[in-house]
Amino acid sequence: MKSKKYLMIFAVLVMLLPLVLTACGGAKQAPTPAPTKKAAAKAPAPTKAPAKKEEKIPEGATVVEFWHAFGGGRKLFIQRMVDDFNYTHPKIYVKAEFKGSYRDTLNAAILAAKQGNPPHIVQIFEVGSQMALDSGIFVPFASLAKPDEYQPDDLIDGVAKYYNFGGKFYSMPWNSSNPILYYNKDIFRKAGLDPEKPPRTFEDMLNVCDKIVSSGAAKNCVSWPLHSWFFEQWMAVQGALLANNGNGRDGRATEVNLTSPAAKRIVKWWKEMYDKHYYAYSGKLEDWDGADAIFVSGQAAMEITSTSDVVNRQRDAAENGFELGTSYLPYPGDQPWHGVVVGGASLWLTKNHPQKELDAAKEFVIWFTNIENAVRWHKGTGYFPIRKSSVDVLQKEHWFERNPAYKAAFDQLLKTKADRATQGALMGPFPQIRTIIEQAIESVLAGKASVDDALADAKKKADKALQDYNASIK
Repeated sequence: MKSKKYLMIFAVLVMLLPLVLTACGGAKQAPTPAPTKKAAAKAPAPTKAPAKKEEKIPEGATVVEFWHAFGGGRKLFIQRMVDDFNYTHPKIYVKAEFKGSYRDTLNAAILAAKQGNPPHIVQIFEVGSQMALDSGIFVPFASLAKPDEYQPDDLIDGVAKYYNFGGKFYSMPWNSSNPILYYNKDIFRKAGLDPEKPPRTFEDMLNVCDKIVSSGAAKNCVSWPLHSWFFEQWMAVQGALLANNGNGRDGRATEVNLTSPAAKRIVKWWKEMYDKHYYAYSGKLEDWDGADAIFVSGQAAMEITSTSDVVNRQRDAAENGFELGTSYLPYPGDQPWHGVVVGGASLWLTKNHPQKELDAAKEFVIWFTNIENAVRWHKGTGYFPIRKSSVDVLQKEHWFERNPAYKAAFDQLLKTKADRATQGALMGPFPQIRTIIEQAIESVLAGKASVDDALADAKKKADKALQDYNASIK
């Protein structure tokens, strides 16, 4: 029976693999630029690649495999933290390995479990949570660790609530984020706008964009990736459920609320922004780098993207000579503001390892997410400090006063209302449903379908995906 479950879950993952999906401001991979002809001409003759440095595992140490979805600078940052752990815990040796995208990482973990050789720790994106639960390959973290070890009450409420499934922590929150507004204060000044008053509502955004574009201060007003994550956030900010049965938390989700007034309100505004040439994107789905480039180059005065990009945007502003501002995610002004959903990922521990290895994996996860490392991770990436005690440390250091770009994101999370809408939806085929939503919005922007027709068609497809997935795991 267990083998059948693995096959079903793996079949769903294989079906979803061709769909393009990146993390929620998480595992974004920077493209490698092609060399110019001049550079190619001067390039030295290829040399033999240096041999990979052989790992020196202390004799008798318990080896723990940790799979994650971060490349680039974050991969190096993680390795530095892992090296610190290994140095200070000589009886445990953690091997960190980059496995590609979030979907690739979950896919690889389930396949490895099916083959009887899973890693001990897996980083899984938030929308993979239901699939992770259904796979049956993970052990609840709360079943291995005592509350006084990982201190769940110390976790920021918004983060803790997302990863609490059926009253139990199945995974340990790690890289958590939500979307915020970044803006170029110099362009605001050029357009005659107050640089300390960014738009707060959809209506404000339309008015501000009119002044920016009509004044010629920027070619476009705002950019964000055409990604369902933003649609999901705008549903939550209105207090609207994305899925039925309490967003899939009171019972398994069977319908996606894509024809609700809240859903139509989002897409109608999105379409109006696009038609007026206020909103610009690269023309590709889920192109985070494209949206970044539009904003950083000055083609747009604002960008809506993940708080995990605070470090990058600060660097971009310094390199390109403009003053950066940050603010809350804009929302429909005629609706009560509820707040945002936590994005990012958490750390899951797999079953079927010797108890000694599970205990070692647990020890690493607890260390990796402790007060000091939560502060370290936040400062180095922009992801939230997931612990209240870490926030206390940052405030005593006057961190937010000296780094105001971080403050908007954190304040937004703290002010978020605790309800089913902001807790986030649980759906097995969530990655597939994201793509369905994105394709519907794309068709509206291109004038190929009305808002009502596109969302009705998307609902039909999303509900069918849920029906098929739910049937596959029975």
